[in-house]
Amino acid sequence: MADSLDTPRERRLRGPRIDLGSDSMGRGVERIARFSGTPQFIIYLSVFVILWITWNTLAPERLRFDSADLGFTALTLMLSLQASYASPLILLAQNRQEDRDRVQAEQDRQRAERNLTDTEYLTREIAGLRLALQDVATRDFVRSELRDVLDELRAESGAPAHEGADEEPRSDREGSAEP
Repeated sequence: MADSLDTPRERRLRGPRIDLGSDSMGRGVERIARFSGTPQFIIYLSVFVILWITWNTLAPERLRFDSADLGFTALTLMLSLQASYASPLILLAQNRQEDRDRVQAEQDRQRAERNLTDTEYLTREIAGLRLALQDVATRDFVRSELRDVLDELRAESGAPAHEGADEEPRSDREGSAEP
């Protein structure tokens, strides 16, 4: 099918496509930025620079690849290149961290809102239960009323009022015969 003049042709790149917005790319950038801020990186870089300067100062003239007379131009170029890449990588990592912090703050706000709603609901329920329990007899109230009735019954039968009030009455379940 022939392309029409009003439709742009698709540009096809040869080679692998790199998705610069992918999460794996962002994680890689964060790893590099995180590593470049560690003492281990500083030690590795210092050892590299010391070896570079030592080699290009003490090695035989024909084996040197960076001249000390010119101020180690190649080393300066490499360190400048490393610094020019480190700054944007650190900024990208900070932006990703800000995005994560923003999402975390929103989740925390939603969780706090749900907790507040749940707490208000439970407070209303407890207040409702308190109002409902004002009309309900408690266990202690029922026991005291039963003791009063028992005392009245004992008084009518002529038995002492508090004798055996705390003991359970004996039943004939034991099956013992009286002698």
